[in-house]
Amino acid sequence: MLTVEGSGKAQIAVKVLRAAFEGGDTAVIDRHVRPDYIQHNPLAPDGPEAMKAFGAAWKQQFPDATYEEKRVVSEGDLVLLHSHGALIPGTPGLSVFDIFRFQDGRIAEHWDILQEVPATTANGNDMFSTLSRPQVGAPGQRWFTAYNKKIVTDYVDQLLVRKDLAAVDTYLGTEYHEHSPNVPDGAVGVKTGLGAYFERFPQLSVVPKRVVAEGDLVAVQSHYVDAPGERGRAVIDLFRVRDGKIVEHWDATQDVPEASANANTMF
Repeated sequence: MLTVEGSGKAQIAVKVLRAAFEGGDTAVIDRHVRPDYIQHNPLAPDGPEAMKAFGAAWKQQFPDATYEEKRVVSEGDLVLLHSHGALIPGTPGLSVFDIFRFQDGRIAEHWDILQEVPATTANGNDMFSTLSRPQVGAPGQRWFTAYNKKIVTDYVDQLLVRKDLAAVDTYLGTEYHEHSPNVPDGAVGVKTGLGAYFERFPQLSVVPKRVVAEGDLVAVQSHYVDAPGERGRAVIDLFRVRDGKIVEHWDATQDVPEASANANTMF
């Protein structure tokens, strides 16, 4: 399990997520979640009682489920967690991203994405490890947060919003590791994979919704719509920046469903 350092908000987010995921100490939810809690997970209604009920049902259905935090990124009132959950031990499990918004010291709002981990990937890398140096999961070089945040937001704007593959040459480092399961490794792999994607979906729309950055880790939550009229997908891209270049990328994606247990959308 990742040792969580830094802000108290990050520690609270981990405790609450574990209580919800494992159906454990519900007093943690009472203590740290606001009564007017807003939920964006399409399977769960608003409010802390719904969070507790969801966790209890999850635990009853998957009593041997395991959960491990890999990365925690905290900025202002937002905390992002990247985790590996396995509902049934021995299976590849799920890549999970959660974003919590705090208000007056308690959790006020939550977004998440859950993606099944495939048996194999196009790049040969798993969806969780850290391959760029140094191989640690915690954010580093926090004094570069604003600088790294601008690099990533500019990269996302040029590459994904404007679909300009030249961004790869400008922003990716010579050491670049890809964890998105359908994209080949390295800068050339990104160009090849995304080039084919852009060609297949020329009307692709990517709209960034929120950014969470701490040190060398920057996460961008976006709404991807392959073609007009589709509901699209909720996507979180997590980047690692070193010496002014992006050196590693993880992500998860989830289809936006037709119906939801709440009226808040996934964004």
